[in-house]
Amino acid sequence: MSKDRLLKLRKKMNRKRPKFLREEHWRYKRLGKKWRRPKGIDSGMRHKRRGKPKVVEVGYRNPKKVRGLHPSGYRIVHVYNVEMLEEVNPNEEVVMIGKTVGRKKRLDIIDRAEELGLRVLNARVTMAPIEEAGPAFEEEEEYFLEGEDEDYELLEDEEETE
Repeated sequence: MSKDRLLKLRKKMNRKRPKFLREEHWRYKRLGKKWRRPKGIDSGMRHKRRGKPKVVEVGYRNPKKVRGLHPSGYRIVHVYNVEMLEEVNPNEEVVMIGKTVGRKKRLDIIDRAEELGLRVLNARVTMAPIEEAGPAFEEEEEYFLEGEDEDYELLEDEEETE
């Protein structure tokens, strides 16, 4: 089968696939919803009884040729600096910039990726100049001081009325 056909099949399979949730996650909030295999000796879910949530099985898996690919059909490569872009193959791979990369290096990576003809999945970046970026701390401190003074004055007024 061609890659495009397998990607369409994967999309169709993903729509049908149930949400695999932990057994009795609705009963005990401390458990959370993250999947854990049911292991109880009398577990209806482990025995795949009717009315119980579905259990993870091999049959729900995606086709091997498209497993782990981006919906566009390209393999995702995580990049953390400009040098890593040289190893990316533009015909088979797309770039995803690591989440710990700052704005300055992110802009450098995006510029170099454009030169190399690479597609960047998460190229979104705020375009404010770097010198002007960040909150104006002096204004915020003044705001909080004004608010605290007003609250304090209100308390004094209440004591005077009593």
